[in-house]
Amino acid sequence: MTQQSISATYMRGGTSKGVFFKLSDLPEAAQTPGDARDALLLRVIGSPDPYGKHTDGMGGATSSTSKTVIVGPSASAEHDVDYLFGQVSIDQPFIDWSGNCGNLSAAVGPFAVANGLVDADRLPPGGTGTVEVRVWQVNIQKTLVVRVPVVDGEVQETGDFMLDGVTFPAAEIPVAFRDPVDGEVFPTGNAVDRLEVPTVGQLDATLINAGIPTVFINADAMGYTGTECQDDINNSAAALDALERVRIQGSLAMGLADTPDAAAQRQHTPKVAFVAPPAGYTASSGKAVSAGDIDLLVRAVSMGKLHHAMMGTAAVAIGAAAAIKGTLVNQAAGGGEREAVTFGHPSGTLKVGASAHLVNERWHIEQAVMSRSARVLMEGAVRVPRG
Repeated sequence: MTQQSISATYMRGGTSKGVFFKLSDLPEAAQTPGDARDALLLRVIGSPDPYGKHTDGMGGATSSTSKTVIVGPSASAEHDVDYLFGQVSIDQPFIDWSGNCGNLSAAVGPFAVANGLVDADRLPPGGTGTVEVRVWQVNIQKTLVVRVPVVDGEVQETGDFMLDGVTFPAAEIPVAFRDPVDGEVFPTGNAVDRLEVPTVGQLDATLINAGIPTVFINADAMGYTGTECQDDINNSAAALDALERVRIQGSLAMGLADTPDAAAQRQHTPKVAFVAPPAGYTASSGKAVSAGDIDLLVRAVSMGKLHHAMMGTAAVAIGAAAAIKGTLVNQAAGGGEREAVTFGHPSGTLKVGASAHLVNERWHIEQAVMSRSARVLMEGAVRVPRG
C-alpha cells in the first residue's frame, strides 16, 4: 500500500494546535462530510490510539492538540472563508463536529490570508496594517471576525503579546465572536438549575449556550477550591468520573442528548467548568496569580481532562455568563453588571469582554471579544496510507 501526500499546515492558535487544510487540497472523497473525510482525518491525527500517545500521527494526545481544521472560500458575500472544525477523539474512532474551537479560530484568519483565500482588495492600503477576516464558522453557523496584522501583504506572526498557556510571545490577534448564542442563552430558561447527578448528588448549575454549550458548577460543591492545576484533577479517576457525570446530566438538561449513553458519546459538547471567587495561586508555569488580578477562578474540562488553560469558546461562555446577574459565574465574580471579566485558569489569566441585554424578555449577547495569537509551526504535506 502506498501513501498519498496532502498539502497541510500545522498551526498553533491560542493555546491549541491542529492540522489545517484548504478544502480544495483534500482528496475528492473527503471534500464533503462523511465516512471518507472522518477516516482520513483520524489517520492524519493518529486516532484511535489505545496507547493514548498519537505516536503514528500528527496529534498531541490531548484535547487541545487533537484537532483538525478545513478552510475554504465562503459561499456568502458577507464572509471571506468558511471554517469547519473537527475535534478528534484520542482513543475512539470518532470526530466530533458539534462545536467550534475558539483558540484555533484565531489561526483561521492568518491561514486564510497566507493561502490567498482573502481577496487582495480586503488587505489594508499598502499591504501593512490590519485585515478583518470575516469567518463563517460552519459547525455552529456563526460569524467570527479575526483581526490579522499584516506587513507588506504578509501575515505578521512575531510580536510581544504574551498569552498565558503559550511559552513564547507573538503578534496579538483579537477575535470577535458575533452573536455567539445559538437559540436561547439558557436552554432551560433559568440562570441557575438544580441537577440531580448520580453518585454525586444535587448541584446548582448554570447551563448556558454561548460560544459553546457549557455547564458551570461551584467549585466548593465538588470539594474544590478553584485553584487546582491539571494534575490535581487529571490524576484522580474519581474526580474525572464525577465531573463527567455532571457533564452528562447537564447535557440531558440542555437537550443536547436524549440518553446518558448519547451524552457520553458527544464528547466535545457540552463543556463542564467549576468556578470560585478570586484567590491567589501559583499557575502551572510558576507564575504567581494574585486574587487582586482576577475577578474569579475557572477550571474547565475538555474531552475528559482538565484543560491546561482555557478553551476559547468556553471563555466566551464565561464572559457571557459573567455579564448576566444571577448566574454562578456572575456570583463568583461578585455579582452586578459587567462588560468584561478577567479570570484565573491553570496557566494564568485571561480577559474576555461581553455584554448582555434583555430584548423582548430574551437575553441577547451581541459579541464576545478576546485576544489570542497564532503561528505556523510547519507547512508542506502530510502522508496518509491510501485506502
